[in-house]
Amino acid sequence: MLIILANPAMVNSIEIVHPEQGVKMPAASVTIVGGGILGLAVAERLSRRGMAVTVLEKEHTWAAHQTGHNSGVIHAGPYYAPGSLKARMCAAGNRSMVEFAQAHGIPYQVTGKLIVAVDAAEVPRLATLAERAVANGVPSRLISGDEAREFEPHVRAVQALHVETTGIIDYPAVSGKLAELAAFHGGEMLNNARVERIVATASGIRVVHSRGEVESDLLINCAGLQADRIARMAGIEPEVRIVPFRGEYYELVPGRRDLVNGLIYPVPDPALPFLGVHLTRMIDGSVHAGPNAVLALAREGYRWRNVDIRDALDALSYPGFVRMASRNLVTGAREIARSLSRGLFARSLARLVPDLHSDDIVRAGAGVRAQAVLRDGRLADDFVIQQAPHQLHVLNAPSPAATSALEIAAYIVSQAGLAG
Repeated sequence: MLIILANPAMVNSIEIVHPEQGVKMPAASVTIVGGGILGLAVAERLSRRGMAVTVLEKEHTWAAHQTGHNSGVIHAGPYYAPGSLKARMCAAGNRSMVEFAQAHGIPYQVTGKLIVAVDAAEVPRLATLAERAVANGVPSRLISGDEAREFEPHVRAVQALHVETTGIIDYPAVSGKLAELAAFHGGEMLNNARVERIVATASGIRVVHSRGEVESDLLINCAGLQADRIARMAGIEPEVRIVPFRGEYYELVPGRRDLVNGLIYPVPDPALPFLGVHLTRMIDGSVHAGPNAVLALAREGYRWRNVDIRDALDALSYPGFVRMASRNLVTGAREIARSLSRGLFARSLARLVPDLHSDDIVRAGAGVRAQAVLRDGRLADDFVIQQAPHQLHVLNAPSPAATSALEIAAYIVSQAGLAG
């Protein structure tokens, strides 16, 4: 099944690739590679239904990479094409994530957010976004600049979209609870378990890892930044290549946190998969600013000095990256400059909140997004799931994957032919 939505720069699709028929099969045991929020949500769902589940996570903690380094937002879903899986899953995930937090005492707040047009040129794009929000069933309304300043007194806006159900949450805490629940229901949860070899057997899959080996009926790959490599290790040629993009954050110094009450976002550029630098009041009261988007020279490269020759060559030699980069030279150069200059970063934020200056922000870490790129240079902006006998590989689960994790887990379980 392939659904292409209207944007030539990106592939907004749900691509379920079946190299062979007869993929769906009864399975009593499952090995999940990857202990981020998605792998853990799948583990919790399957173990709760009585299946034998083993989770292999190479790091010593859960949610060590994408899940643990994102902005902690419970997205509402105004951005996604109406009817798309992303739109449906985000709307459902917005509700189920809040319900999960309520049920398990995980800190969260439904804050709402403003998407602001800072000048008249952005108003048509904001209006289009408002129409999309209505089509997706997202509680929201267009408001004037004066009304926007009732929510955010320091914001620059000629018009804004107020999205009512956006929230913030502690996703590492969600991940920890999912791991705890999976273990409670009998799941074998292994940290420090790096996958070394994957071998097809007569009845399933054997995975050799740094702590031993496990054999199961089905392999589910939720390895995020390493997902295409795990697929290749399992004998599958991935439809996409993971290209890592680092998103760097600043935070407001404590004395300037009063400039932001909740979440302030720009009107996004429809040609790019990123939402632009924005301001987010976090669950601990701090205010984060960012992220930008620059090529990371290591798949887990959270600083410029983190360089992995294999990872860098893997990205730079990939024809899809070369084609993508050649079409975005100006944007890429601008992102690099902003990465290297606190003043330029602050200037981007000042478009949204003019009272912000470079002295008001300090660096606050970074995350790395596993961006799936097709060979022709298009960006896979929706979920890409590739299947083979005894295997299911999640090769792209971009934002709002954390918000939608419980819903995506249900979908993965369904695609694998397992009991709901």
